[in-house]
Amino acid sequence: MLLWHVGASVAIARYAFRDERMDLRFLVVGAVVADLVDTPTGLVWFERLGAVRLGMHSLLAAALVMAGVLVATRRGRPRKRWMPVAVGMLLHLFLDAMWHQPATLWWPLLGIEFSASGAASVTEYISGVVGDWRVWLGEVAGLAYLVALTHRGRLVDRDARHEFFATGRIDVPIVQR
Repeated sequence: MLLWHVGASVAIARYAFRDERMDLRFLVVGAVVADLVDTPTGLVWFERLGAVRLGMHSLLAAALVMAGVLVATRRGRPRKRWMPVAVGMLLHLFLDAMWHQPATLWWPLLGIEFSASGAASVTEYISGVVGDWRVWLGEVAGLAYLVALTHRGRLVDRDARHEFFATGRIDVPIVQR
């Protein structure tokens, strides 16, 4: 669920923090890193682990990244640049509804086992994900938001696209209420 995590994380972070200068590149990295690390690992070791959501889907991983940012940076620009990675990781846990998988969310506090996926094999797991209408609905919602943001930010324009890739910012005002 790549588009769901990217689109929803960007939308939530922009409107929760109301920070038009947030580096969205770092937020997106945080929003997808758990799946980029855990999914291949979980699929390869599925017979042994019985899960695809592993340690990167735990609060521990996000807390360690956040603590690392706080220790490695001082207030100001470097911290403001790197903190969105931890925010994206926390939003990923929220968007995956990880509270339904407490053994993984609270890993290793509740033990060293991860919450079981409920599938008997990798093939069954993949079929379940691909066949789940909620996955596709999330992907469509994420894509719709990203397309709207791209349109409003005029990212079809070369200069606007260059500005985004250079700074992680998009020129779309956040409505203040």
